[in-house]
Amino acid sequence: MKPRYSLTLIALFVATLALGQLFKTSLTLTVRDETGNTVSDAEVQLFEKKEDYEKEVNAAFTGKTDKKGITKFKNMKSIKYYLLVKKGDKDNSGGGEEIGKLEDGKFNKATVVIQ
Repeated sequence: MKPRYSLTLIALFVATLALGQLFKTSLTLTVRDETGNTVSDAEVQLFEKKEDYEKEVNAAFTGKTDKKGITKFKNMKSIKYYLLVKKGDKDNSGGGEEIGKLEDGKFNKATVVIQ
């Protein structure tokens, strides 16, 4: 009975490792205004390099928030990203321009405020 128990534990361990490889690094970003309300149709750009962010060129990811103020990005690198969000005359300059290093193989979440 002990060998069967050991084999079951090994199989569970291998399945857990394989499952972890199935999940790609992703980010769910929520955009809010200065009063805390979600912002729909905001333009979102993510940059891998600070220089690209400053020049607003070579965005690694782009998107637009949905009616709930959310946009999702998939198949991302596990790195820090520079973030630019705009809608009308509002943006996230002055705070919230960086998203810390994403956790590899996880569903990461962040919120940014535009004003």
